[in-house]
Amino acid sequence: MADMNLGSLLDKAIKNEEDAHAFYMNLHGIVSDADAKSTLLFLADQEKKHKEFLVAYKSGSYANKALAANTAIDYAIAQYVDAPDIEKNMKTKDVYLVAAHRELNSYNFYKGLAAVQPAGEVKDVLVRMADEELKHKEKVEYLYANSAFPQTEGG
Repeated sequence: MADMNLGSLLDKAIKNEEDAHAFYMNLHGIVSDADAKSTLLFLADQEKKHKEFLVAYKSGSYANKALAANTAIDYAIAQYVDAPDIEKNMKTKDVYLVAAHRELNSYNFYKGLAAVQPAGEVKDVLVRMADEELKHKEKVEYLYANSAFPQTEGG
C-alpha cells in the first residue's frame, strides 16, 4: 500500500464510505427499533457526507482546507465486546454495538493507510478521516452504554 498515490487512496476511501453507507442503510432495513433506525440513518448520512468530501477533495475543491477534528473519546467498547449477529428484531443496544464495530473497522482502515504514508497532504487527509470515524464510534458506543446499562432509580 505504500506505493499508492493520492488518487488511488482517495478512490479506495470513497469506496469504503459507499460501503459504509450501504451497510447502515441495509441494517436500517433489517432492524425494527425506531431509535436504532434513526441512529442508523444519521450514520448513513455521515458516511454519505464523507464520500462527498472525498470526491470534492479529489477534484481539488478543498485544496488546503481540513475536516473539523474535535478530539473523540474512545470508550473501547467495540474492542472488548463482540458484535452480535444482525437480526430483524435486534435489541437497540446490539444495533449500536454492530455500528461501533463498523466504525472501529473504518477507523483502523484510515489509520492503517495513514501509517504507511510519509508526512504530507495524503497522511493528513487520512488522519482526519480516521478521526471522523473515531467520532462516530464514540457516538454509537455512548448510545450502546446508555441502552445496555440504563440509569436506574437507585443510581
